[in-house]
Amino acid sequence: MNFTNKNVVITGGSTGIGFAAAKAYINAGANVWITSRSADNLQKAAERINSPNLKTVVSDTSHLAGISVLEKAVAESGSTVDVLFLNAGIAIFAPIEQTTEADFDAQFNTNVKGYYFTLQKMIPHLAEGASVLFTSSTVATTSQLHASVYSATKGAVNKIAQIAANELAERKIRVNIVSPGPTQTEGFDKAVPNDEVKKQFAATTALQRMGNPDEIAKAVLFLTSEDASFITGTELLVDGGFIGYALK
Repeated sequence: MNFTNKNVVITGGSTGIGFAAAKAYINAGANVWITSRSADNLQKAAERINSPNLKTVVSDTSHLAGISVLEKAVAESGSTVDVLFLNAGIAIFAPIEQTTEADFDAQFNTNVKGYYFTLQKMIPHLAEGASVLFTSSTVATTSQLHASVYSATKGAVNKIAQIAANELAERKIRVNIVSPGPTQTEGFDKAVPNDEVKKQFAATTALQRMGNPDEIAKAVLFLTSEDASFITGTELLVDGGFIGYALK
């Protein structure tokens, strides 16, 4: 897939799926902005990718002020955005009985509010015929134990994306959803530190293994490419045949 001279913005692009997608877009010829709330993570990502086509923006998109930093950086570049990949997200697993208000707010602020208002602020900067992609998850439609809040955020993301697809269609802007199954990322390791639980996650897929970020990145590039020109408002599951057993 060719993204030569296309401008791509990826939120949460310093690690995991976002980082893998950034590498793939760079290799396909794109100019890429990645965001993170961590300047250190951005520096490490930039060193690993090592390309003049990569720009980094310290931006915590769970806050409107952080989104404004990203919007300003794009506006000052004078470029329109061809691909907006809304990917920054967090997961905190706990039973409903033990979930705190702080954990609830952190997940909704990052996973829902962040996506919603980043899209809102970036709409004026989207090129005619641009592509917007939301990172969701298979948990949006399964009933996984200890994932009530995280699942709720991803369910909300799916509905926002579907409505955005209709609202932006007049400008020929396509909006889609990529929903990974269990994927071996830094964020997953943080949310699920127990190796035995990780094995249980792997066992819930038909392929009996975790996915890796590069596999998800291939789907990301497809959905935002001209090869997917007649696809909008759609959720693509990239989950290894996730069965959705309740994990205990």
